Amino acid sequence: MTRSVGGAVVRNTVRRRLRHLVRERLDRLPGGARLVLRVNPAAATLSSAQLAVDLDRALDRAVRQAATP
Repeated sequence: MTRSVGGAVVRNTVRRRLRHLVRERLDRLPGGARLVLRVNPAAATLSSAQLAVDLDRALDRAVRQAATP
């Protein structure tokens, strides 16, 4: 996560929030999949609910793209 997201405290807060959200969604990923998240600066200002919606949307898109040859 880059400094554009915010200072160390903000980056670590966003990291913890995302880690918690991803942990609840790991079963949606295919076995052996690797997940890399690129966080935009706006993520620091989102509520947890909105962050979850954005994460769900991104995961759905990634899983769909991985499934199509």
